[in-house]
Amino acid sequence: MSRESEPAAPREPDLLPFWPHYVLSEFIAWYIVLGVLITLAALFPAGLEEKANALQTPEHVKPEWYFLAVYQFLKVASVFASLGSEAPRLTGILLPAIGMALLFFLPFLDRGPKRPARRRPLLLILTILILAVVIALTVWGQYS
Repeated sequence: MSRESEPAAPREPDLLPFWPHYVLSEFIAWYIVLGVLITLAALFPAGLEEKANALQTPEHVKPEWYFLAVYQFLKVASVFASLGSEAPRLTGILLPAIGMALLFFLPFLDRGPKRPARRRPLLLILTILILAVVIALTVWGQYS
């Protein structure tokens, strides 16, 4: 068989070599985009707003759901303002910290023999009360 009867293989188009032609064209495109952005930033600068106050959270900012109870407790701690100007902030920070420390040290403090919860009514009532308060503060923080 002769070569003339075989179909010719499709010819690949001429591609630009990666280095330096393709890289150079990419750099040119990115520099044009950068030039447009710099020009727009120079012609239409963003205005500065007032300085942020580190001690005041804007109304629309809320933490994630697992911090909402503490967030709401900080807002409710303003009832302690009659004790002094720093009292709301200190109680809003220290009481949850003391509660977390008690939760951490509870296994070390309660070293009694294993007993069912129904034989510990005070601890059971205290646990239910704390859980109810945390849930109520979380829901209140979500909708306030």
